[in-house]
Amino acid sequence: MRALMTGFVLLGLSTAFSAQAQAPAPKLFASAADVTGMIANAKNTRKPDQPNMSQPILSLAPYNANLESRVGNLNANASVHEKEAEMFYVVDGTGTLVTGGKLREERRTNPENLSGTGIDGGTPRKVSKGDFIMVPEGVPHWFGEIDGTLLLMSIHLPHAAK
Repeated sequence: MRALMTGFVLLGLSTAFSAQAQAPAPKLFASAADVTGMIANAKNTRKPDQPNMSQPILSLAPYNANLESRVGNLNANASVHEKEAEMFYVVDGTGTLVTGGKLREERRTNPENLSGTGIDGGTPRKVSKGDFIMVPEGVPHWFGEIDGTLLLMSIHLPHAAK
């Protein structure tokens, strides 16, 4: 019995340490130089057919701020996040964000997100450097037209249970 209990304790400790090892360490500060380096990295490492490159800026679970670099001649998919709002800050560039409407060729990408090749209907809005945008959970959104490169900070915001 003692050996069995010791085995369960060791298994529990092993599982706890494994879970802690997999959790990303919080990243609470990024300097302007860090972000400038991330922008250069996006330009230098983007694959020719890659419409969106995302890099983590800050993280403190369950929140993450990412730098997204989107290229105009390659349209990324439209999205719906069913349990998270998404906030964007336009770091540089201009483009058109379409919100609302219905996903075109909708498919489920994971238990909480849908994706599509674009949006039918919806409201287009021109966005540019310095703009903030909040997209509530459940709302289709898509950067359908981008002039050159659009640099965004994006933050997914889990919504409290209703």
